[in-house]
Amino acid sequence: MTTLFLARHGETVWHTSGRYAGISDIDLTDLGLAQAEALGTWAGKAELDAVWSSPLSRARATAAPAARAAGVELRTDADLTELDFGTLEGRTLAQVAAEDPDAVTAFEADPVANPVPGEEDPRAAMRRGTAALWRITHAHPGQRVLVVWHGTLMRLVLSDLLHMPPGDYRRVFPDMRNGALTELRMVEPGRVSLLSFNSRTMPF
Repeated sequence: MTTLFLARHGETVWHTSGRYAGISDIDLTDLGLAQAEALGTWAGKAELDAVWSSPLSRARATAAPAARAAGVELRTDADLTELDFGTLEGRTLAQVAAEDPDAVTAFEADPVANPVPGEEDPRAAMRRGTAALWRITHAHPGQRVLVVWHGTLMRLVLSDLLHMPPGDYRRVFPDMRNGALTELRMVEPGRVSLLSFNSRTMPF
């Protein structure tokens, strides 16, 4: 049995304007940096054995204080990278809807069956993200591990691990808070328990 603590990276400069940050490297805001420090404070008491993150800078910057506090090396896995959002990358849904309202209507109804133009296949992203979590689990049997990554990929992977329809991820998991923690118990073969979801590490 391995315990995984999943955290979304801190707030970025695009979040305040509702812009989608997929594979783009975007800086954290001052609040995002504070969320990273709060995660580090939590990590200093969490008895972690390892800290992993997406290679994107916003995830690494969020994970770094936790790795320092836990006294472990920060490791990265490319399969924890957020989806490439295609025409949504760096833009808001409203901006894309102004050009292609039908595409956005279909996306909002089922974002897995109807990705926006140019977006990475959500099912393929879900498979790579799920595989990354199981690799991390296999590398740390019986240990406690923090994984810092991204909101959309995390929701897709949670849908997969908990046997939920992936097309419902936006409805079932409407808000993945920046810097918040979700705790999973990973048990072979493929058994997963959700112990906590979206728990804040700071009061804002």
